Amino acid sequence: MGSLSAMLKHPDDFYPLLKLKMAMKYAEKQIPPQPHWGFCYTMLHKVSRSFALVIQQLGTELRDAVCIFYLVLRALDTVEDDTSIPTDIKVPILISFHRHLYDREWHFSCGTKDYKVLMDQFHHVQTAFAELGKGFQEAIEEITKRMGAGMAKFICKEVETVDDYDEYCHYVAGLVGLGLSKLFHASQLEDLLPDYLSNSMGLFLQKTNIIRDYLEDINEIPKCRMFWPREIWGKYVNKLEELKYEENSVKAVQCLNDMVTNSLIHVEDCLKYMSALRDPAIFRFCAIPQIMAIGTLAMCYNNIEVFRGVVKMRRGLTAKVIDRTRTMSDVYGAFFDFSCMLQSKVDKNDPNATKTLNRLEAIQKTCRESGYLSKGKSYLVRSEPEYKSVVVGLLFLLISVLLAYLSVNRQRI
Repeated sequence: MGSLSAMLKHPDDFYPLLKLKMAMKYAEKQIPPQPHWGFCYTMLHKVSRSFALVIQQLGTELRDAVCIFYLVLRALDTVEDDTSIPTDIKVPILISFHRHLYDREWHFSCGTKDYKVLMDQFHHVQTAFAELGKGFQEAIEEITKRMGAGMAKFICKEVETVDDYDEYCHYVAGLVGLGLSKLFHASQLEDLLPDYLSNSMGLFLQKTNIIRDYLEDINEIPKCRMFWPREIWGKYVNKLEELKYEENSVKAVQCLNDMVTNSLIHVEDCLKYMSALRDPAIFRFCAIPQIMAIGTLAMCYNNIEVFRGVVKMRRGLTAKVIDRTRTMSDVYGAFFDFSCMLQSKVDKNDPNATKTLNRLEAIQKTCRESGYLSKGKSYLVRSEPEYKSVVVGLLFLLISVLLAYLSVNRQRI
């Protein structure tokens, strides 16, 4: 659960954090008894605890399909990510990966830690895939085929232009959005939404991850991974890795802000997509990651720490997002709040300040015109009276002292 110092600073985080911890414990206990399904859900918790949490609220049939879809694409991504695999071996595997969904004898050992376990025991995923409905299988196979081909293309191609960047993000994330839309439709819970909206949902999340993960990707061993487009970073430095050097701090932040501004172009499509969803569980499943993305961009913008370490939302704020996201009112409120936070960080001397401000104002206009803003709680400004937060903080301190006291006494006994 969040650190003591963070909760003392934000005492109103305590209750959402407690609820999140309980929800995660509950999700971990919902592992199916069948060996193959047990492996799939256990692996899901290991490779993405946050995704494993939001997936739990889906109905059983759709939840199983989304779980397998995620693990299949995670396995495909593991092949792409493993920089130790020679290109002449990697490319054919990516292109043919979709065919192996039906071949339980096939596996390819690569990756590290939990990802290696996933690859070594991929037959469990294949067994579970075989039990899905025909509509789910066809959607997963089609997207896996298209994604593998796209990944293979960019193994041999650098991300030079912004168009290349959008194309790469389409293959690795936009197609995930299209696939999820197909699964939602196959479950008969949603209409099939336009591809361009589904694509934007994926691109917004992927671009946020690429921005946040700059340092991890550039330091990848044995070979760095570079996804920022030269058309953007080339305006600031000669080589992408130069952004991490302290002497380039000013240029690095300007480049970062340029990247964040580029990602904001997808927000209005994302809001349109989410407003069209009808099923409450599917809505929360889609909305929570999108709010996390705009929150992460607000934290990253104008922040040199992106080039020094890991920048992310504090755990208590994440817990609030998960706890409070129920309706489009909450979504519009969150996007408005985080866009205002980002707006407050814009330096008028930044080369892209005007473009950034224009995009933020367009997002805020969309949120205001929805008519929902006054109905949602703010994520950044306390909506509860101050005394309640103080009481929560005091209660947390009291509980901490009590637990410490009981622990000491137990040791003495």
